[in-house]
Amino acid sequence: MNWNIFIYFAIAAVILWTAGAFTAWKGKTTTAIATTAIGLAVFFAFILIMWITLERPPLRTMGETRLWYSFFLPLAGLIVYARWRYKWILTFSTLLATVFICVNIFKPEIHSKALMPALQSPWFAPHVIVYMFAYALLGAATVMAIYLLFFKNGNAKPEETEITDNLVYAGLAFLTIGMLFGALWAKEAWGHYWSWDPKETWAAITWLAYLTYIHYNLLPQRKLTTALWILIIAFVLLQMCWWGINYLPSARATSVHTY
Repeated sequence: MNWNIFIYFAIAAVILWTAGAFTAWKGKTTTAIATTAIGLAVFFAFILIMWITLERPPLRTMGETRLWYSFFLPLAGLIVYARWRYKWILTFSTLLATVFICVNIFKPEIHSKALMPALQSPWFAPHVIVYMFAYALLGAATVMAIYLLFFKNGNAKPEETEITDNLVYAGLAFLTIGMLFGALWAKEAWGHYWSWDPKETWAAITWLAYLTYIHYNLLPQRKLTTALWILIIAFVLLQMCWWGINYLPSARATSVHTY
C-alpha cells in the first residue's frame, strides 16, 4: 500500500524542489530555502510512513535505500545553498534526486528486492547516508570544475575557486566518515575492518584522488587547469567505486560489495 502512494509524495516533493531551485536563480533566498525545506518535509513524511508501517527503518531493500538517496541529495543542496548561496546547487541536487525517484517509480520490482543479510546491519544506514551526502557535495564540485574548465577556460574568479574548494573539503570530510562507518560495519559483518576487496580498493583510490587535489592546491606554483582536471578524474574514479565495479568480472567473482 505504501508504494502505491509514493508517486503522490514524490511529485509534490519534486515540484517544491523545482520551485526552490527556480526561486534561487531569481535571488529569492528565503523563498528558495522555505520551498525546498517543505519539499524535504513532504518526502520525509513518506519515509516516516514507511518506517511506522514496517516497524523498522526503510533500509532493507533496493527501493528503500533509494528513498534515502532522493532525500539526502536535496538536503545537501539546501545546506550548501544556505551556507554559501550557490544558486545552481538546488537545480543540481533536484535533478539527481529526481533520477532516483524515477528509478523507484519506473522499476517497482526493486521495491521488494531484499538486501543481503550483511547489509541489514545497524551500520548500513549511517554508512550509506553519509556516503550519499559526500557524493552529492563532490558531484557539485565536479559541476563547478567543468564550468570553470570548459566555459571559463580556466579563468576563474577567486570566489569561484573558493566554491569548488569548499565543496571538496566538505565532501572529502563526509567521505572519510563514511569509510570509517564502513570499516566498523565490515568488522561486524565479516570480522575485519579492511580486506582490500575491489570495492574497498576503489574507495581508497577515490579518497586518495581527492586528497591529491587538496594537497596540489597547497603548492605555491599550482595551476588551476591542472587542479580542475584532477578533480574531474577523481569524480570518474568515484563513479567507478560507486557502481562501475559491479561490471568488473573480478569483482563479480570475489567482491562482497556486489549485490
